[in-house]
Amino acid sequence: MTVSLYVIGTEITRGIISDRHIPFLSSNLTELGYTIRRGVVVPDDGSIEAELEVCTADSDVVLVTGGLGPTADDLTRRIIAREAGVELVKNQEAWDTLYKRVGQRIYGANEQQAYIPRGFEILPNPHGTAPGFRGSIEKKLADGSVHSVTVIAMPGPPAELQPMFLNHVRPYLARLAGHVDRQRDEYSVYLIAEAKLDELCRQCADGLENISWGTRFQMFRISLYIQGGSPSERSLFISRLRSLTGEGLVEDADDTDACTLLTDHLLENNLTVCTAESCTAGLVAKMLTDRSGSSAWFWGGAVTYANNAKEKLTGVSSQTLAQYGAVSSQTACEMANGIRSVSGADLGLSLTGIAGPDGGSEDKPVGTVWIGLSSAKAPTAAVRLHFASISRDSARRRFAIASLILCRLYSQGKDVVSIADSWKYI
Repeated sequence: MTVSLYVIGTEITRGIISDRHIPFLSSNLTELGYTIRRGVVVPDDGSIEAELEVCTADSDVVLVTGGLGPTADDLTRRIIAREAGVELVKNQEAWDTLYKRVGQRIYGANEQQAYIPRGFEILPNPHGTAPGFRGSIEKKLADGSVHSVTVIAMPGPPAELQPMFLNHVRPYLARLAGHVDRQRDEYSVYLIAEAKLDELCRQCADGLENISWGTRFQMFRISLYIQGGSPSERSLFISRLRSLTGEGLVEDADDTDACTLLTDHLLENNLTVCTAESCTAGLVAKMLTDRSGSSAWFWGGAVTYANNAKEKLTGVSSQTLAQYGAVSSQTACEMANGIRSVSGADLGLSLTGIAGPDGGSEDKPVGTVWIGLSSAKAPTAAVRLHFASISRDSARRRFAIASLILCRLYSQGKDVVSIADSWKYI
């Protein structure tokens, strides 16, 4: 069976960003036995219409990504409906899902995202506002015969397209081709660079010839897919990977961030947490409250950037600051204990470090962070981590993710100092 791939995006055709969809889709489709007839990038100007005229006559499947947003240049759904000879109709499931997400803002530009070509089936998109859809177009050929082509439209952002393809489109195309798709296990990986993760996977695959893997980079994690082989071989692969990365950096659930793992744990155990942040400037508190109902697990927090703020708001002693400095285990511990004492929360979490690009020293280089953890049920702990300095934003994100992971493990009674010492590839 033949496939044509179309990526819609003016930012790609102008060279502002690079396309990652065609390699991703092509490799997956090749594994299923499909032949890729073409892979084309077109701008957001309706060019896809002329392309569909051609490819629907010579392909069995057409995949289109992009152009499903709420703006005037998002033309994909209208063009596919025209090519299919049907009208756009409101899909109630898509409407209800979108309304839950955006509320009254659905009336206006967002409204069009709930409309799909008549007779097509929606593909859910839990990571964005635009559902995908799939259906058939009957194409009359020059010889008078009728050719049926499957057309599938997916959103353009990689964080939306890739899970939609892997969870809904790939299984469907496997069945369509009469192919038994290989079993796949999915994981979330934290703090490890994508290139380094691939290198570690190569080590883990030694002697496991039928195992393959793929990754999907996201803001706060990497989704890792292990496929092929037997369940025991895939289990051996992931066991090897965990032994290399250290505890807490590879979790079973795909598309699950470190904050969700922590808040789920807090909810299940009826626990609360409070924060005292210096270098992350409230990022941890922001992440803990991104999920609705956060008052059930988050008491609140303090951003104590200046030393004077650390003293007044979290009770850090001036002697500690003078003797050890703001970026130290002693300060991190006093911050965590102090904010927990003020709040009465079950757990106190603190961060103090150097996000850069300035402010580092030989003893405390840029990328250094101390994470303090306090509880009435366990000794106060402080963990020192050092991340390679890429940017200020990157450092802050990695500090925050590390603190969320360690807070959950600390609450579970784990030795977080030893665990952090095992993190060799962060």
